[in-house]
Amino acid sequence: MGVLSDKISREQLKPGDHIYSWRTAHIYAHHGIYTGEGMVIHFTRASGQEIGTGTELDRAFFVSVPSHSSDTPCPRCGYHLRLRGGVISTCLDCFLADGDLYLFRYDVSLAFFIAKFRGGTCTLAASDPPADVIHRASFLLQHGFGVYQIFKNNCEDFAVYCKTGLLVFTNTSVGLSGQAVALFAIASAIISSPLRFLTTGFTGLAVIGWAMFSVSRLVSDVAVRRDVIKVSVERLVTYSGLDEQGLTVSSESINRCARRSLRSYSVAHGHPCSAAVGS
Repeated sequence: MGVLSDKISREQLKPGDHIYSWRTAHIYAHHGIYTGEGMVIHFTRASGQEIGTGTELDRAFFVSVPSHSSDTPCPRCGYHLRLRGGVISTCLDCFLADGDLYLFRYDVSLAFFIAKFRGGTCTLAASDPPADVIHRASFLLQHGFGVYQIFKNNCEDFAVYCKTGLLVFTNTSVGLSGQAVALFAIASAIISSPLRFLTTGFTGLAVIGWAMFSVSRLVSDVAVRRDVIKVSVERLVTYSGLDEQGLTVSSESINRCARRSLRSYSVAHGHPCSAAVGS
């Protein structure tokens, strides 16, 4: 396990690990929290709505659905393909969907982070203790994690929140997902690079593009960005209006919860930003 690959064996798994598995020719990865005894809690969409765009793309990318027949529940965990999406608990086999197992890395060095070309595989942020991670995942299994959105509230956002307790409190176009951030970083580099083509050769253009991509990823990492705050899972559920029946709400409600937590923290600590945070 290193810069080139974070692939691990099942024997290396520990409760509280943030794991992922690549889908559709390594185009996208599905993320979850390993809770022990071969079980994983993860945030998913129902069949045919996997990436949460509400378009035909949902049928093109099967990123979070096990590979067994839709008419046959899994004999190990009872997962059924036709069940609604949301936060679910399945066996590791259903989570992997015939894919390989990878470990998401936390508290990595800056050099390691920059060297990892693929977004959504590591972060500079440190993980909380395994007991806290499993508590958040288990609590959200009962109450939900809002409405799935590919760029703002996806399976990676769920797993990163469980590991760190951090939420975005601004209405940005991207949440905590490193995969979504990488897509925006690539788009930014592609759009901006032609503007510099007249002043540099191909090599210089490649260097500039790589630098822009790396900087965009870095400033959007959960450990670096300024629009995140730590929110307890109980507070998240209370202010988001989730109930014991697992009813979900929009990601905007989750953002409002984070902003309320920021205001409470700011007032308690006399921070000047308290008046600047919207409701």
